[in-house]
Amino acid sequence: MSIGIAIIGAGIFARQEHLPAVQATPLLSLKAIYSRSKASADKLAKSAAKPVKTYYDSPATSGHSLDDLLAHQDIDAVIIALPICVQPSVIKAAIEAGKHVLSEKPIAKDIETAAHLIRWYKHQRREETWSVGENFRFFEPIVFAVEQIKKLGGELVTFSVDVHAYIDENDEYFQTAWRQKPDYQGGFLLDGGIHFVAALRCLLEAAGQSISVVRASTSLIKEDLGPLDTLNANMTTTDKRNGTFNLSYGSKFRRDCRVCIVTTCGAVVVSPSEVTVSTGDKTTTQNKTFRFPPGSGVRKEVAAFAESISAKEPNPRGSPEQAYLDLKLLQGMLESGEEEGAAKRI
Repeated sequence: MSIGIAIIGAGIFARQEHLPAVQATPLLSLKAIYSRSKASADKLAKSAAKPVKTYYDSPATSGHSLDDLLAHQDIDAVIIALPICVQPSVIKAAIEAGKHVLSEKPIAKDIETAAHLIRWYKHQRREETWSVGENFRFFEPIVFAVEQIKKLGGELVTFSVDVHAYIDENDEYFQTAWRQKPDYQGGFLLDGGIHFVAALRCLLEAAGQSISVVRASTSLIKEDLGPLDTLNANMTTTDKRNGTFNLSYGSKFRRDCRVCIVTTCGAVVVSPSEVTVSTGDKTTTQNKTFRFPPGSGVRKEVAAFAESISAKEPNPRGSPEQAYLDLKLLQGMLESGEEEGAAKRI
C-alpha cells in the first residue's frame, strides 16, 4: 500500500525538486499541496501527474486550511518546505496530527531553537518519523566520495571547502521575499551554506574526524545580500588537523565549488559533477576522475524517507541530530565572525 503524502510549501524547491521526487517514488502517493496562497498551491498542483487537493490560507476558505489538511486520515506523511522561521511550529503541528515529517534544512534558525525542537520530539515518544532533508547526504558525488575516503584509509592531513557564487537580483531564490529580508542569522550563508557544512561533515566522518574548533571572519560584499554573504574560516579537528572553509555568494568573478580531503594515503576532491581520487607513492601520483550526471540527491532523499516509514526504521542520514550538528558548526563560524575571529569550540 502506498504512503499518502502532502507537500507543505509550494515554492521553488517544492516545484523543482520535491514534486518530481514524490512522483518518482513508488512508495508515495501525492494527496495534497498546501501554500499560503491559493494561487501558488493551485500552480504546483497543476504540475502533478494526478489531481490533488489544495489547501491555503488566502483567501480564507472553509475546509482548505493547513489544519484541515493535517486532519485527513489518508495523508500519512508530509514534506515541509516553508520559510526557516516558520517550520518549527508546522513540524510540531504535523507530528501532533500523527504525520511522518520530512522538513527542509536547516533544522531551525539557531541551535537553541533546534535543541528545543529535538527535546520536544523525544519527549513525545511518538511513532512518527521526523527526518530533516539535507539532500547533500544523498547526493551521488558525496556518497561516492565517502566510500573512496574510507577505501583510501590513512590519517587525515588537511581539508578544504571552496565555494564561490554570485547571487544577483535576477536569481529566483533572491526574489523570494523572506530571503530578501531574512529574520534568521547569516542570510544566504545559513540557507545555502548549510549544504556545504553537511558535505564537509560527511567527508570528515569518513576520515574518522570531526571539527572541534573554528576561527572565522565574515563580511558583506553585495549589500542586498545582507546581513552577510561571505565566510572564511580556519578549522581544527579533534586530532588537531587543520583545514579551511571558504564560502561566498558575492563573488562575481570567481565561481567554484569543491571540497578536498587529504589523507596520508591520498586525496579525494569532490565537485557537483565529478570526484577525483589521487593515490601514489613518493615519486608518482595517479589521478582517477569519476563523472556523474546532473542531480541533487533529493529523489534519493525522498525515497529513503518513504522507505524509513515503510520499514519503521529512521534513516540516520536524515536524523535531526545530524542536522543539529550541521547548524552548530555553521553557527559557530558565524559567531566567531561576529567576535573578530574568536575561537569557538564546537
